[in-house]
Amino acid sequence: MFPTLEATLPGVNDMPFRNFPKIRPTLPPEYQKIYLQHIQENRHGQSPASRLSTGLEGWMHRRIARDAREGLSTLEIGAGTLNHLRYESKRAEYDIVEPARYQFAESPLLSRVRNIYNDIKDVPPETRYDRIISIATFEHICNLPEVVANSGLLLKPGGALRAAIPAEGGPLWTLGWKLTTGFEFKRRYGLDYGVIMRSEHVNTWREVADVLNYFFRRVDFTHLGLTRTLSFYQVYICRDPDVAKCLDYAEAVKYSFRAR
Repeated sequence: MFPTLEATLPGVNDMPFRNFPKIRPTLPPEYQKIYLQHIQENRHGQSPASRLSTGLEGWMHRRIARDAREGLSTLEIGAGTLNHLRYESKRAEYDIVEPARYQFAESPLLSRVRNIYNDIKDVPPETRYDRIISIATFEHICNLPEVVANSGLLLKPGGALRAAIPAEGGPLWTLGWKLTTGFEFKRRYGLDYGVIMRSEHVNTWREVADVLNYFFRRVDFTHLGLTRTLSFYQVYICRDPDVAKCLDYAEAVKYSFRAR
């Protein structure tokens, strides 16, 4: 028996994310056969439904890039196909965290990336960024508190973490994907798209918000919709990280793995 994260993390009973890290549901074989093809088509807007969603996602990209300036250093978490780079300043230091290198391997924007990391823990601890950004990624991350804690430690004084997410768990977002991508997927493959969504989107918007509010003292937000619950997308701008909480959590995670 080895110590769990709960057992080793100071003040864990007061934390709003005791169910992390999560375990991603495994896709059934019939989904695994078509998964990569579907993901690539979806991210490149190669179907009517994905073109519609890509258009709406532009709202997230524009909001995240509002503070982009020449000379600011940026780390993007979950850079994917590098589709956000076209919204950013061309004269800025730009690093990315993205383990799936096949996604950006042939991107013409790759020359604008300075450093590529498989994991945020691979970023040298002495590195500091003016901006850390993420677009439609935090809902996918099983160890989200660890990623956010490390983000807080990598920010320069006065820096900000800017995260855009779909309103996963909200009725408007759910209805939206069911009537677009879900309908198209069912018609094409005869399969329930909800299986993929449950495997991909392991975090709800409320869980993401809770984690951000725990590690940052100032969290501002905006949304595309009527309210946060009745929205399609949300953007969180996080400043003034609680360094003590970030350090405690990051160290507790390291300890739990060493104890195994």
